[in-house]
Amino acid sequence: MRIVGGVWRGRALAGVGRGDPAAHLRPTSDRVREALFNVLEGGRFGAPVAGAAVLDLFAGTGALALEALSRGAATAVLIDKGAAAARLAADNIARCGAEDRATFLRRDATRPGQAEAAASLVFLDPPYGKRLGERAMAAALAGGWIAPGALIVWEEAGEPRLPEGVAPLETRRYGGTALTFARREV
Repeated sequence: MRIVGGVWRGRALAGVGRGDPAAHLRPTSDRVREALFNVLEGGRFGAPVAGAAVLDLFAGTGALALEALSRGAATAVLIDKGAAAARLAADNIARCGAEDRATFLRRDATRPGQAEAAASLVFLDPPYGKRLGERAMAAALAGGWIAPGALIVWEEAGEPRLPEGVAPLETRRYGGTALTFARREV
């Protein structure tokens, strides 16, 4: 696993190996991450990465948030409750020298608490098929984590049920992964 674009392009990230206790994590593949950022930087949704405050729910290794930072996002908050995710994300933040712009919070993404600041770009990559994304999205909205007008990218096996106040924009499929792009209404 590596950063696929931006200033850290090619930088290796700590990932999940065979027999690793973190094997339950399912990091977004380099191919899907590259396709995702091609869409984000293609202009269809404006320029959502440049200068963004990023929220990465179910952050796992942190690859999505770090990719955004590599491509010009200003800050990132990564949330995941797992010990393996905490270890891998901290390692990857250090590998990129992003300690001043990335914060990892070891919390349940379905109960993130109150935000200090709202994000303008949100990545949501819950375990597939467990409906945890819906609970996390509702909690993030209630906790002030998502700014009005924020772009949301939800990775799931199928199209998720978006909460009221979040408008679907488009869904793209990459094998068994569906990326749903949505916007929080103002």
